[in-house]
Amino acid sequence: MLLKTLRHYLKPYAGSLAIVFLLKIIETIAVLSLPTLNADIINDGVVTGDTDKIWSLGGQMLAITVVQGVVAVIGTYLSSRAAMGLGRAMRKDIFNHVQRFNLEEVSRFGAPSLITRSTNDIQQVQMVVFMASTMMLMAPIMLVGGTVMALRVDVPLSALLLVLIPLLLVVVGVLMSRLLPHFQVMQSRIDRVNLVMREQIQGVRVIRAFVRQKERGQVFTEANDSLTRTSMSIGRLFAILMPSVTVIMNLASIGVMWFGGLRINDGQMEVGDLTAFLNYIMQILFSVMIAVMLVTILPRAQVAAGRFQEVMAVDPAIKAPAEPAHLPAPGGAAGTRGRRVKLDNVTFRYPGADSRVLADINIDMAPGTTTAFIGSTGSGKTTLANLLPRLLDVTEGSVSVDGVDVRDLDPHELRENVATVPQKAYLFSGTIRSTLQHGRQDATDAELWQALEAAQAAGFVQALDDGLDHEVDQGGVNFSGGQRQRLAIARALVRRAGVYVFDDSFSALDYATDARLRAGLPQATGGATIVVVAQRVASVRNADQIVVLDEGHVVGIGTHNELMDTCPTYAEIVLSQISAEEAA
Repeated sequence: MLLKTLRHYLKPYAGSLAIVFLLKIIETIAVLSLPTLNADIINDGVVTGDTDKIWSLGGQMLAITVVQGVVAVIGTYLSSRAAMGLGRAMRKDIFNHVQRFNLEEVSRFGAPSLITRSTNDIQQVQMVVFMASTMMLMAPIMLVGGTVMALRVDVPLSALLLVLIPLLLVVVGVLMSRLLPHFQVMQSRIDRVNLVMREQIQGVRVIRAFVRQKERGQVFTEANDSLTRTSMSIGRLFAILMPSVTVIMNLASIGVMWFGGLRINDGQMEVGDLTAFLNYIMQILFSVMIAVMLVTILPRAQVAAGRFQEVMAVDPAIKAPAEPAHLPAPGGAAGTRGRRVKLDNVTFRYPGADSRVLADINIDMAPGTTTAFIGSTGSGKTTLANLLPRLLDVTEGSVSVDGVDVRDLDPHELRENVATVPQKAYLFSGTIRSTLQHGRQDATDAELWQALEAAQAAGFVQALDDGLDHEVDQGGVNFSGGQRQRLAIARALVRRAGVYVFDDSFSALDYATDARLRAGLPQATGGATIVVVAQRVASVRNADQIVVLDEGHVVGIGTHNELMDTCPTYAEIVLSQISAEEAA
C-alpha cells in the first residue's frame, strides 16, 4: 500500500527527487573524501612536519565541506517540498472523496477514524518521504562508497565488516518484527481516543446534566491507558534497539583500534590510514543506522498508507452517471419554481440489514403543493426525506423529479434543485452572512434579510449589534436551538430551489412562530414543492396532502379531515397531541 501511495502522489515530483538523488551522490562523495584527506594530512603533513601540506590539504577539506553544506541545503529543500506536496495532495483527495460518501459509507469508518486518517496517518507517510529523501537515499550510497574506500585503505582489516553488518541486521530485524504489530494496534487506539474526545466535547451538556463526569472520565482513562500501553511497548523496543546499535558501533571501534594497532606495530599500516579506516567504518555503520531509523517509522507508515487506501478504495454508491440527464425548466405557473416529485414502488433497506425500512412507497407530489410525512419514531420518515436529494439510493423502485430519475442526474444538479433542512440544524463557523450564503454564494444582503424574514429570524438578528456580521461559532452553539433552526431554514430559502425538504425542522419553534413560518412558506419559496417531515400535528395539518407512515409502509394519504375519518393511525397520533374538538 505504501509503494502504491508513493508512486501515485510523488509522480509530479519525480524530477525534483531525481535531482535530490544526484545531490546526495555529490554529498556522499564529499563526505567520503574527507577521511582520506585527513589521513594524508597526518601521514604527509603531521608526521613529516610539512606545514604547507597541512594548509593545502586543510583548504581542500574546507572547500569540500562548503560544497557539502550547500548541496545538503538544496537537497533538504527539494525533499521537504516533495513531502509537503504529497501530504497536501493526499489530504485534498481524501477530503474530496469522503465528501462523496453517503451516510452509510461515512458511518462505516466513523468520523474520528476519518479525521485520524486525514491527519495523523498522512503525516506518517509524509515523514517517511522526507526521511527517505534526505537521509535514506544517502545510506546505500554511503554503505557502498564507504566499503570501497575502506577496502582501498586496508583489505584485511575490512574483514571486520563481514561480522559487524550481519550482526547489526540480525538485531534490527528481530526488533522490527516485534514493532510492526504494535504500530498496527497504535493507529486504531488513536482512533479510539479521538472518538472518546469527540463524544466528551459534543456531549458535555449531557454529561454535566446527568453528573457523569467521573464515568466519562473513566472511559477516557481506559482509552488513554490502552494507547499509553502500546506506546510504552514501542518505547521499550526502541530502548533496546538504539543501545544495541550503539554497542555494536562501539565494539566496531574497539575492533578497528585493536587490530589496526597490531598492523601499525607490524609496519603494515600507517597511523593516518587507521584514522581514515575508523571513519569509514563509522560511516558504514552510520548508514546502516540511518536505514534502521527509517525502518522504525516504515511499519507505521505502511499501516497508515493502508488505512488511507482503505478509504480511497471505497467506491461511493452515489455518484454521477457517465452521461447525466438534465432537469427540464420548471413547468409551473409563471414565476414559480415548483417541480413534480414522484416515488414509484420505492423500497429501501440499509446494506446488510434483513428488514426493509421503507416498502412499496407510491407518492405523487405536484408542483407548488405541500406534502407532509408523519408517523411514529422509526417509521422511516427521515430515510424517505433523504431519498429525495439522493443522500441515499433506493433499493427498489425509483424517485423522480419532473419525470427524471434522480439516479440519472448529476447529484450536484439535483441538490441545486432540492434544498434540505436536516433534523439537526448545523451551522458552520463564520458570520450570519457567510452562513446564509452557504445556500447561494451570490445572494445579496436584501435577499438574505428577505429569507430571514420568512424564517422568522429577522427579529433576533436585527437585535444583534453587528447584524449579519455577527460571529457564528462552530455548530452555531452560540445560538439557541430555535434560533439555529430558523437560521438553517433561512439558509435553505436563500437557495431558491424547486423542492424544499424540511426534516422535522420546526420542532424547536414555539407554536406561534411555527404557524407564522408555515403560513409564509409558499410565498417565500416562490411556489416550490414543499416536503415537511414532522412529529407535531400542528406542523402538518394544513398540508395539501399528508402521508402517514407506519413501520415503513404508507397507511394513509389525504388531507387532515380525510385522514381523521379514514386512517386510524393518523387519528391516534392526532388525538395523542390535541383534543377531539381541536382536531375537528
